[in-house]
Amino acid sequence: MAPKVRAPRITLASLKPAPGSQQNQKRVGRGQGSGYGGTAGRGANGQKSRSGPGPRPGFEGGQTPITKLFPKRGFVNQNAKLWAPVNLERIQHWIDQGRLSSSPEQPITARELLQSGCVHDVHDGIKILGDGAAKLKTSLYIVASRASQSAISAIEDKGGKVLCKYHNKLALQQTVKGSQDQVDAAPTRRADIVWYGQHHNRGYLSPTTLASLDHLPWVDERWKTLAKQLGAWKKQ
Repeated sequence: MAPKVRAPRITLASLKPAPGSQQNQKRVGRGQGSGYGGTAGRGANGQKSRSGPGPRPGFEGGQTPITKLFPKRGFVNQNAKLWAPVNLERIQHWIDQGRLSSSPEQPITARELLQSGCVHDVHDGIKILGDGAAKLKTSLYIVASRASQSAISAIEDKGGKVLCKYHNKLALQQTVKGSQDQVDAAPTRRADIVWYGQHHNRGYLSPTTLASLDHLPWVDERWKTLAKQLGAWKKQ
């Protein structure tokens, strides 16, 4: 029987790097004795042999770059918003299945719509559409980013309320997570201030809209202050 071979004890004194894992630093430009003198590994005098940033990104040696060879079509609007549309018929179907609920104390927001599967992505906000309004039979209380005029009429005819509130990307994320740690940002673009300040859009910056929702517990007092401040700025 062969004797057992005892492995050496591993201590801090016996630890060493694995073979080939470490290499000496390449010290270029330190004379011919270092092996990297002369051109210091950069070859002969060329475009990239000198220090500095070098050619700009996308430079192709003076020929026409590929970004200019392909034609451009259309127009990209940097201020465009992609809304997640939800029809009233779908919301009513979700309520009938027990997957959604709405009350004056707890309105439907983007969080409830996403968690229930009524929408699969909130994108830049929720937009309520009036398709299937004839099948609506529940008093809905909804806080969304946008709502069509047909949806607003159908909801209010059933005794419900709808409020359109501005959400930037961070505020929309906080709404989906259900977090109340940060104060929602106010709109900064004039077009958004005007749109959310109009009552027929049921914007949260309209004093008339806030007066009609004053009895609801989820109406923030800060919205009234913003409506007064931004309304005065809009008239300037």
